[in-house]
Amino acid sequence: MIGTVNRVVLGLTGLVLVCAGGAVLAVGTGLSVPSWWPWSGRHDVLLSDADRMRWRDEGWWWPVVIAVLVVLVLLALWWLLAQLRRARLAEVLVDTGDGEGALLRGRALEHVMTGEAQALEGVSHARVVLTGRSRRAPQARVLLLLEAHAAPAETVSRLVDEAVTHARESAGLSSLPTEARLRVAKHAAQRVI
Repeated sequence: MIGTVNRVVLGLTGLVLVCAGGAVLAVGTGLSVPSWWPWSGRHDVLLSDADRMRWRDEGWWWPVVIAVLVVLVLLALWWLLAQLRRARLAEVLVDTGDGEGALLRGRALEHVMTGEAQALEGVSHARVVLTGRSRRAPQARVLLLLEAHAAPAETVSRLVDEAVTHARESAGLSSLPTEARLRVAKHAAQRVI
């Protein structure tokens, strides 16, 4: 949901900027523009002589303005590329032995791994996300929320032996690199009487 909203806001911002730039370009080439547009003549400028001369004696002004604009453009391009990049792996290629293979939905494998990880003793919540650049070489990121009495080393060992191994074997993968992050669930203090 947040990703969709993020993309819509980014798209609308881009549309507004393209429209504004197109209108300024239309005025500059002599095409007609609406009467409410601030620049109506071909010889109108974005910055008047008074605005440009205001900081003329300051040698630092224009280089700073240009540097800030360049940084803003680079940040906007980086953000755009980050929005277009898919964080999750949509499909995993399963070797069926016939040379063709089959596609397994990434969310299905994530769901199964999450269920198995959450069933481990001492785990109150689990979340699994499959990442990677290729359907043939997925990677797993696991977030485990541990209860206060859980032993982290034992939990990670069981996670690898059970959930990760079952997922790797069932998908026919030679390896499934996994990054596990552990957090301890907040709990109320217990009274000793």
